[in-house]
Amino acid sequence: MKKLSFVLAAAGLMALAACNKSPEAQSVENAGDNASAAVDNAADMLQGAADNSSNSATAAALGNAADNAHAAADNISDTAKSDAKAIDKNAQ
Repeated sequence: MKKLSFVLAAAGLMALAACNKSPEAQSVENAGDNASAAVDNAADMLQGAADNSSNSATAAALGNAADNAHAAADNISDTAKSDAKAIDKNAQ
């Protein structure tokens, strides 16, 4: 339920943020957000596997992989937003 609330809030914020964007920029940003969400979901799965592992070395490795995936998701989102801004700036 917590994740669903987050997704709904993110969708609302994306709709508000889209007000002043060109369709091309919005498409890039949406694609980045979707890719970021997919990587975040994979990271959550890795973290769940780490939490359920009885082997401490395996749990640590999975936890590190989850942290790296979360960081990658943030980078994907930031890059998409930066690219969207560049598209709008070049369109002016």
